[in-house]
Amino acid sequence: MSQTCLLLIDFQKAFSHPSWGKRNNPGMEENAFQLLRAWREKSCPVVHVQHSSNDMESKLHSSCSGFDFIDEFRPLRNEKQIIKHVNSAFIDTDLDLYLKREKFKYLVVMGFTTNHCVSTTVRMAQNLGYDVTVPFDATACFETYSYDGSLFSAEIVHGLSLANLHHEFATISSTETILSSRFKFSKPVTF
Repeated sequence: MSQTCLLLIDFQKAFSHPSWGKRNNPGMEENAFQLLRAWREKSCPVVHVQHSSNDMESKLHSSCSGFDFIDEFRPLRNEKQIIKHVNSAFIDTDLDLYLKREKFKYLVVMGFTTNHCVSTTVRMAQNLGYDVTVPFDATACFETYSYDGSLFSAEIVHGLSLANLHHEFATISSTETILSSRFKFSKPVTF
């Protein structure tokens, strides 16, 4: 049976900058770290994705301190690291090749931001044939202005982003459910 790979999206210092606006899910990092710790304790596959913006002014540009991983989420020596330049972790990276070579069919995807890089990566993962679970409490996003200038709260953006993924592209679950029911999933989260 294929092991479940934990895919961490953009756990980078830039996302703590106040310029992003109000954020939802203040306990996100704690939940994400519980999952990461569980995967590491069982020596299960972990992939860290790091966004490297091509925009020199971006806080995610490789010359900025915001490019760095949040300390608790730094990859270990035996964990795969991928650098991406666009929202999807599959575009112009070896992620798909790596997952297929290692025969990882099941993914748990978490990180920043729910409506951008997490959503885009999850959609592509499903389109490429992966079975994806997203822990809603281990992802987060920021308030967003719409095309007409109206402001949507981070919680609304988060909820709608997950609603658009649920059943179509992924199973939306909780950190607790993933940790306590990993052997009971109809789509295995195996350790």
